[in-house]
Amino acid sequence: MKRKSGFLTTLAAGTAAATIVAANAIADGVPYRDVADMLYRVMSADREVYTRMVVQRLTVDHPVITVSEHFQDDLALPLPSQMFRFGAETVADGTGDFSYSLLSLHPINKKNGPGTGLEKEGLEYVADHPGRNFYGEEELGGEDYFAAVYPDFAVAQACVMCHNNHPDSPRTDFQVGDVMGGIVVRIPMD
Repeated sequence: MKRKSGFLTTLAAGTAAATIVAANAIADGVPYRDVADMLYRVMSADREVYTRMVVQRLTVDHPVITVSEHFQDDLALPLPSQMFRFGAETVADGTGDFSYSLLSLHPINKKNGPGTGLEKEGLEYVADHPGRNFYGEEELGGEDYFAAVYPDFAVAQACVMCHNNHPDSPRTDFQVGDVMGGIVVRIPMD
């Protein structure tokens, strides 16, 4: 348990630094789109590094440990999507300046499907236009938000193996490089 806490503390420190940068940028009048793009670059890099350098390397290239959605019970590595969610939850606990999530039109966990019309439109857009981002505004709970959806690519064989072989996966033909979903960044507008 101590090992998990240390790893999550390290992840939270990086997330905290991005939170401070984002809050300062918004306060300094940097456009919402630019702030969202900066946040995405940090999130995407962290996600890709964990996937390639930890999950792919230790579960596929040199199998010394497994990865599991039940990682605590199985004494395994958390899935990259779980690590991403842990970061998002840490941010949500620490700030209201922005939020983010990992969603898909083909989620294994149904909770990770689009929850708003803008999310669905954004996920469809990034799936149909790989490498392009989607930007929009929406009202949620009486508040206006700037929202950005970025493509989430299958960056390693571990990604496609997990999704293609999972018994609950609605899609089983992913290949490395495919858009598997999207990263949604949401910033409250003043």
